[in-house]
Amino acid sequence: MIGLSDERAAARHELVRMVEALLFASASPLTAAQLAERLPPGTDVGAIVGDLAKLYAHRGVNLVRVGGGYAFRTAPDLGHLLKRDAVEPRRLSRAALETLSIIAYHQPVTRAEIEAIRGVATSRGTLDVLMEAGFIRMRGRRRAPGRPVTYGTTLGFLEHFGLESVADLPGLDELKAAGLLDMVPPSAAAPALATDDEALAPDEEPLEDGARPD
Repeated sequence: MIGLSDERAAARHELVRMVEALLFASASPLTAAQLAERLPPGTDVGAIVGDLAKLYAHRGVNLVRVGGGYAFRTAPDLGHLLKRDAVEPRRLSRAALETLSIIAYHQPVTRAEIEAIRGVATSRGTLDVLMEAGFIRMRGRRRAPGRPVTYGTTLGFLEHFGLESVADLPGLDELKAAGLLDMVPPSAAAPALATDDEALAPDEEPLEDGARPD
């Protein structure tokens, strides 16, 4: 007869296998809450995910946190093997990069606020490019005259840049060290009570159906 400790170990191993299967089958990261919905009641999701992360720590794919969820990603030291098969993303213009940086660090933010930070006008085409790339989204409308659209980043943005949340965005010192500060307006990289929370802020209201960028 299997001892109680062996039974517990077998049960935990089965839970690890279940989480492994769920994450491999998912096209996007799964949060702890989403995993819990599919696991037996009372499962300690954090502990099971921890076991799975240790299991994959030295393999070709690792379990990582992305956008508040969990996903498997190619081990960093093996990324070069996949470059040949990777689809080359559209290169963002300087204007698009600056606009994306401002949205990431100041969200929720309106087009007028973006222009005030950049010091130049921002074309609707730039916003369209960023939305087509899956980096930004229209969040809602500001409770202000004209009800301007507010913009924020997407899960696709976090996945592309390997971030768990906007709180992981680099600060000024890190941008300087990487030689990127000259590509990003200093005012775009220095605020930051930014939030990419799905819930609207108190000064935002929902978008109407069929809303278009300002």
